[in-house]
Amino acid sequence: MLLFVGWLIVSVALLGGFMFSGGNPGTLFVTGEYIIIIGIFLGYIVASSSGAVLKMMLKSILTALKGSPYSQKRYVELVSAIYEILVLAREKGVIGLEEHILQPKTSTILGKYPSFLNDHHAVHFLQDTFRPLLDGKVKPEELSRSVENQLDNFFAVHSQPTAVLTKASDALPAIGIVAAVLGIVITMASIAGDKAVIGEHVAHALVGTFLGLLLSYGFAQPLINRIETIHEEEISYLAVIGRMVISYALGAPPMMAAEAGRLTIPVHHQPTCDDMEALLKKTNG
Repeated sequence: MLLFVGWLIVSVALLGGFMFSGGNPGTLFVTGEYIIIIGIFLGYIVASSSGAVLKMMLKSILTALKGSPYSQKRYVELVSAIYEILVLAREKGVIGLEEHILQPKTSTILGKYPSFLNDHHAVHFLQDTFRPLLDGKVKPEELSRSVENQLDNFFAVHSQPTAVLTKASDALPAIGIVAAVLGIVITMASIAGDKAVIGEHVAHALVGTFLGLLLSYGFAQPLINRIETIHEEEISYLAVIGRMVISYALGAPPMMAAEAGRLTIPVHHQPTCDDMEALLKKTNG
């Protein structure tokens, strides 16, 4: 929502200032310039990406347009879900977790937390984090390095779409110059014509330079920044899982593991220690 508000402010300031100075907003809408700039921009993105990156990019853009799904409630539900899993592990051992970890869709515990269960990245991360403990193949001390490697790999893979978008956005001013040059070519072809027509062609050409700069700094960059912010929140969301499981594997009781997870939550979403503890005690009956 705030992304659209920001774009609206940019548009109102632009058109309002232009009209206040005596400009006609109709002169800024030159169809040919838009086709050239947006077409080259999209072509740049497609040529720079693989199918998987394009798919992730589209999903990231749609998420950014809808707004971040990572609220305090969602983080709290995550801590509560993992806490219940750890309480069960303390009572029955890690073997008692197999039905919940390996078959999460039928888990009576995870089924209470649809915001977590419907996040396939988080579910897979939980499975990958717990599986070494279930198999007994990894010592608790080694689990921390494994989790860090998983997070680093996730960050690297899911940063590829924003890397492509950033480079494409940085190229927009130059693409605008390309459109402007083509406009000048049209102008020169009619140099012997009426002065008013020549002036109109020059104005159309300048719109190309203007549009490239506007799309880059006024629209694309805010979108990219929003995608990166949501991506960082997703990494934090996964890190909560990793921190809680690692703490438990090192011998911490479930409540202490939950506290470690709470401290991993971004500060602006982080509940107080007392509120978190009261909620978890209520959850555990």
